[in-house]
Amino acid sequence: MKLTEKLGLAALHRLDPETAHALSIKALKAGLAPAPGPVTSQRLQTKIAGLDLPNPVGLAAGFDKNGEVLGPLSRAGFGFIEVGAVTPRPQPGNPRPRLFRLTEDKAAINRFGFNNEGMEAMARRLAARPRDAVIGLNLGANKDSDDRPGDFAKVLAHCGAHLDFATVNVSSPNTEKLRDLQGKAALSALLSGVIETRNTLMRPLPVFLKIAPDLTEDELRDIAEVAHESGVDAVIASNTTLSRDGLRSAHRDEAGGLSGAPLFEKSTRVLARFSHLTDGQIPLIGVGGISTAEQAYAKICAGASAVQFYTAMVFGGISLAAEIARGLDDLLARDGFETVAQAVGSKRQDWI
Repeated sequence: MKLTEKLGLAALHRLDPETAHALSIKALKAGLAPAPGPVTSQRLQTKIAGLDLPNPVGLAAGFDKNGEVLGPLSRAGFGFIEVGAVTPRPQPGNPRPRLFRLTEDKAAINRFGFNNEGMEAMARRLAARPRDAVIGLNLGANKDSDDRPGDFAKVLAHCGAHLDFATVNVSSPNTEKLRDLQGKAALSALLSGVIETRNTLMRPLPVFLKIAPDLTEDELRDIAEVAHESGVDAVIASNTTLSRDGLRSAHRDEAGGLSGAPLFEKSTRVLARFSHLTDGQIPLIGVGGISTAEQAYAKICAGASAVQFYTAMVFGGISLAAEIARGLDDLLARDGFETVAQAVGSKRQDWI
């Protein structure tokens, strides 16, 4: 990490987390960020759900909720970018404070509640997106909606022309009863509506499903069955957790979803279990607790074809994207893999 980035992070950590995040978005708009371009090599080039990625290291949803810094992010070293979550109508989310930095645990707790400017604003920004990047949108539902499943399809219909992929997010713990949509019947109906909408687009795109890490074996089995039957193109494992095991920070008992280092083992085990249940037939994207190339590599070896991270940037800066991608290239070479695909699931049994 460059000295300027270290100093910038130190200054941001003196502010409350949500203010710091807003300033980081402003810094990106002003061009105050590393811009190595997509880090790539023959070994890192990855194909998932028909998408060609320069490397398998992506930005998870939540950092750029409103698609404000698509250009700077596309030059920061990521192989792909996911923005949002976005709902049909703008909504303020939950009252502040709603984001907590757990420095001792290298973690964060958020209870944002899908605060965003709505699909109209997102569609305008996506229309002006960089065309040489792989960009997806996390679909959400309004808190007061009478038809939450319909909201996901509505956002996709409105923004789909400008996307490379879309993610159905039924796993956020911060919108009341949203996780109920992970139940077998509800999820099947929701995904049917989204897939139908996807098929009406001029350029049909891959649809991903993001799941929670707090699922029982039976729930995982049900979701695996629905994902297979619905034709979902990939599964993202996983979102934030409600668990608070082993935390030391003063904010450890705040309500909301926990992300960052403490989530790594739990989310990787869910990933490996899902890979086992689907016999590797559904591509997986591993998320949760990644802050190093070694951890990204562990997710891949557990069954992920690609990975995403976000919270680690709070502590390590945006230069982590290029750092993790380059480190992953070295690790693949060390173990004799010529492609990422060769490493996928190679140590899945270690995590089951």
